[in-house]
Amino acid sequence: MQTSDAHGIVVSVSGVPPPAPRLGGTLLVLLSMLYFFQQVLNGLHSGALYALLAFGYVLTNGILHRTNLAYGALFAFCGQTMILTVAFGYQALWLTLLASVALGVVAALLYAALISHVLSRSVFEPLADRTPNAIVVTTLGILLVLSEASRIAADTHDLWLPPMLAEPIVFAEAAGFKATLTLIQLLDCAVVLAAVALATWAFARSNFGRCWRAVSDDPRAAALCGVDVRKVFRRAVLLGGLCAALAGVMASLYYGNVSFGSGLVYGLKILFVTSVGGYLSPSRAALGAAAFGMAESLWAGYFPIEWRDGWMYLFLVAMLILIGAGRDQTKIA
Repeated sequence: MQTSDAHGIVVSVSGVPPPAPRLGGTLLVLLSMLYFFQQVLNGLHSGALYALLAFGYVLTNGILHRTNLAYGALFAFCGQTMILTVAFGYQALWLTLLASVALGVVAALLYAALISHVLSRSVFEPLADRTPNAIVVTTLGILLVLSEASRIAADTHDLWLPPMLAEPIVFAEAAGFKATLTLIQLLDCAVVLAAVALATWAFARSNFGRCWRAVSDDPRAAALCGVDVRKVFRRAVLLGGLCAALAGVMASLYYGNVSFGSGLVYGLKILFVTSVGGYLSPSRAALGAAAFGMAESLWAGYFPIEWRDGWMYLFLVAMLILIGAGRDQTKIA
């Protein structure tokens, strides 16, 4: 049984809820399009983080040609370093929040430079000419060390930054549904776009970019032509580490926290995405990683999110097998 209250709103007397109002076909289509547009906007931010990580990963592995499992750990470690430094600056040094964040960003970049310096000189260079498993095992150990160092430094507690620049910016609206991005998401996307575009432009026109391509193709031939292979490699590892640190900083500012174990997850995704591209071009790897982030966002919007990582990994493995088989046939031909 249904009746109307004093305001004319239909209520249920018998405990059975009233039927939901039916949406018109045009409005339903419009809301569906807005929902899709919202998932695309969400994918822009996640894709930007993946793109920056992929760009930096290919800078190192395009020369190393070995699997580096420590790259994702460096991303998470720098994010945790930024959060811990912000907490220390705000609580112990009595700095303002903005000054604490600036101090955290500087600390994350400095740690990335230090770790990249140690990795290039003490790990990658001595093991570059040995079996690929040597670097895989070594970087796995480094991943565990960085993850445990972050956990111990935080005393196994998750520290969270307060929401910053969380004001939503509306891109489209209909029937009360708004497709939005927050200011911090737009800022992250703009920073990644500017960084990748500038690096791609400099990479195509600078002496370092030409030397990197030469060393990537054939390091011995590049050395015979007068290229300082060690200098190019060390600079590539440093730039790749700074890309990981910048991605960790942006992820921490947006999510408020980067967990200790997230480095392995991000590292594996970037490893598979860049493997599909073949480590030939950092900019192409960034574009492929951005597409992967967009696909993840669309999956989360339309399918069960608990199955997202499993199906995305399966897709990447299938792509790697198919593209790898095509490369082998091309080499044989």
